[in-house]
Amino acid sequence: MIRHSVAPGILVAALVLLGNACQPPATGGDTLEVQHLQMPGKERLGLPFSTAVRVDNMLYLSGVIGTEPGALRPVAGGIQAETRRALEIIEERLMAFGSSMDRVVKCTVFLADIDEWPAMNEVYVTFFDTLPARSALGTSGLAIGARVEIECIATVD
Repeated sequence: MIRHSVAPGILVAALVLLGNACQPPATGGDTLEVQHLQMPGKERLGLPFSTAVRVDNMLYLSGVIGTEPGALRPVAGGIQAETRRALEIIEERLMAFGSSMDRVVKCTVFLADIDEWPAMNEVYVTFFDTLPARSALGTSGLAIGARVEIECIATVD
């Protein structure tokens, strides 16, 4: 068995730095305002989440599935059609909440089948002039039988 030793002082310093990094930013005694936002008409659907949450100048969008307008079912046409529709919905929501696609800093893409990643990417890249940071992962299934769900973080004024 190989044992590694770390000087106690280094370990304490690392824990202090980690603890400080996990603290919320100093705000001069003020607390950050948190706004839970809903798109008009979505509150009547009874979904268990906010459309977006705004904290200071950051906007966190809930995951979006490329659904048919006015329905809770994915658009027909497979991964590319669903990706296009999800990003159109994201664009609408960003604009409604004071942001835009060019202010997206991070996206997370959930795929029902990771093998559809290249086909999803063909559509995804057409929505951004400058690509935001992104993670993509395969899942064992998505809500309402969707092929893709996308969530984004963007800045707002």
